[in-house]
Amino acid sequence: MKTLFLTATAVALVAAATPASAQDTDTGTVSVTGNVSRLCILGAPASTVIDLGQMAETSGARVGKLTTIGNKSVTLPGSFCNFANSVVTVDATALVASDTTAAQTGFARAVNFTATASNWAATNAAATTGADRQGAGATATGSGSVQPLPKLSDISLTLSAYSAPGDLLMVAGGYTGSVTVTLAPQATPAP
Repeated sequence: MKTLFLTATAVALVAAATPASAQDTDTGTVSVTGNVSRLCILGAPASTVIDLGQMAETSGARVGKLTTIGNKSVTLPGSFCNFANSVVTVDATALVASDTTAAQTGFARAVNFTATASNWAATNAAATTGADRQGAGATATGSGSVQPLPKLSDISLTLSAYSAPGDLLMVAGGYTGSVTVTLAPQATPAP
């Protein structure tokens, strides 16, 4: 009997040392969600005006005709799209004389050029204007290849290959043109 008593006492002591089977901790999980909108942002152009200066030769064999104009570039720093499959597009408008009077025979009132946006995808976006001597048909559009990944880059816009229609004499006065660079999702083909 004494042994049984000691055994019962030992069981009672062990039971007192063991925590109660009641639950004293628990865990719960809360999901956290959010969203990031698709964004394409062009950096502000390093310069908003490209001034070509005097565009006609003032002496020599080509006097009155378009002078040689070197390439002009502008950087759009920190441009990005935070999603895949974006495209850069360039819309260019030839420089056309502010004087809207029809150009006389032998004269042109337009200067064509090529606008190229580079450093975005494998193929650059380029547009070459094709205005006639009166300035008609002055706009052109070109898109580069698709950028398959999100990207952050300094896009470079370069104007080059200046020409006057027919290499004719230039009408005097101010000339204006423009280039618009667009960074956007790849166009979805119409069904």
